[in-house]
Amino acid sequence: MKNGSKQLSFSLLLVAIGFGFIFVLSNHVEKSRPPLPENYEDQDLALEGARLKNYSLGFNGLMADWYWMQSLQYIGNKLIKNPEENINLENLRPLNPRLLYPFLDTATTLDPRFQAAYSYGAIVLPAIDPQQAIQITEKGIANNPQEWRLHQYLGYIYWRLKNYEKAAEVYGQGSQIPGSPPFLKMMAAQMKSAGGSRQTARVLYDQMLFEAQDSQTREIAELRLKQLDSLEERDAVRLVLQEFKTKQGRCPNNLSEIFPLLRSVRLPNNKDFRIDKANNLVDPTDVPYLLNKQTCEMILDTAKTKIPPQ
Repeated sequence: MKNGSKQLSFSLLLVAIGFGFIFVLSNHVEKSRPPLPENYEDQDLALEGARLKNYSLGFNGLMADWYWMQSLQYIGNKLIKNPEENINLENLRPLNPRLLYPFLDTATTLDPRFQAAYSYGAIVLPAIDPQQAIQITEKGIANNPQEWRLHQYLGYIYWRLKNYEKAAEVYGQGSQIPGSPPFLKMMAAQMKSAGGSRQTARVLYDQMLFEAQDSQTREIAELRLKQLDSLEERDAVRLVLQEFKTKQGRCPNNLSEIFPLLRSVRLPNNKDFRIDKANNLVDPTDVPYLLNKQTCEMILDTAKTKIPPQ
């Protein structure tokens, strides 16, 4: 028992020393960084992962975790400080998140098997720099050739770029890895036949939500699935509005006028329209839809909803 206690104490001491080392190193980096212009919001990384490995004294994993946590906080802080209420998930470049890739690249250089860092880069980086997203994921594949999930992430990136042929190729390669699920083979075929369909998008985001390892990826997947629900709702209401206009010779005064017609409408996946206590037809984020009487279309309230317009 005494030997076991000594070993445990020694292990805890090593962990404490490791975190202390990271703290000292980060303080040194902070103090030695040259001054930057006042309007320069982000701070450059002073050390690259390859150089850090030479000074980590065997604590590569701990340092990789630190850079990983920094990458999560970095984007989170950007979103909090963003003055705009609505953020276009297809384009995060206005947030100027130029250090996300260096953070992730450093983390995965220190720990080449850091799957969470690769997946986060594959999900978030396409909205910042698609080539960086491809680069970090291909780095993961090179370092982890038997990890089929990395092919899944790379296929997702090419799907977002609407390069369905390349996406099908990547999914097909992943499906050949021992232990890979039938999902990859199914997606390889789906890319060839219906890569741009909403159903394909729903399958991808359902899978992303199921495998999410961080809150930001989970939120992106959930919001994208709500966006798909909203698109289907707007398509269905568009047909009902056309029917109403044909029969009545006018656009309805408000959306509640078409509620009787909506009772016979069946949305995909057996979902129902949502009506709030104020008798408003609401989108999947519970924000009331608006009626554009000039075009006689139901539209998103872009000033209030979190759903991306496209």
